[in-house]
Amino acid sequence: MTNRISRIDIDDTGLAVPTPEIEQERRVAVFDLLEDNSFALPARDGKAIPEGPYHLMLAIRDKRLVLDVSTESGEKVGEVHLSMGPFRQAVKDYFQICESYFDAVKRLPPSQIEAIDMARRGIHNEGARILQERLDGKAEVDIDTARRLFTLICVLHWG
Repeated sequence: MTNRISRIDIDDTGLAVPTPEIEQERRVAVFDLLEDNSFALPARDGKAIPEGPYHLMLAIRDKRLVLDVSTESGEKVGEVHLSMGPFRQAVKDYFQICESYFDAVKRLPPSQIEAIDMARRGIHNEGARILQERLDGKAEVDIDTARRLFTLICVLHWG
């Protein structure tokens, strides 16, 4: 399949060192993303974009999320810049619920852990929905890809 991400890199230059839990979230999101994703770039100014699979570099520059997209051969095909503003509340809520979840796993019964995990998934879905809205007309991603990318946005925001 050509409409996919085959490699993802995260530019974490200048960011704080993540906690072991955050680093684990990152590893899982990258693994899951590369296993199964849908990523396509629409034609721009009437010009077709080279087909993927794509390499994606995620970074935060000047308080903006940057998705730098190139082909597997290294040909740059575009950059998408998104304001972090619309993500702020979802990222904040996601970190708070993740903290609660990590604490719960250590000391609470499964029924309470499940309730926290359901809330975590809800916030995750909200972040994915925001990402899909912000990417509208710039890149097409399915909900699972958006969820995994939202996790990586949170990891970048950690710093």
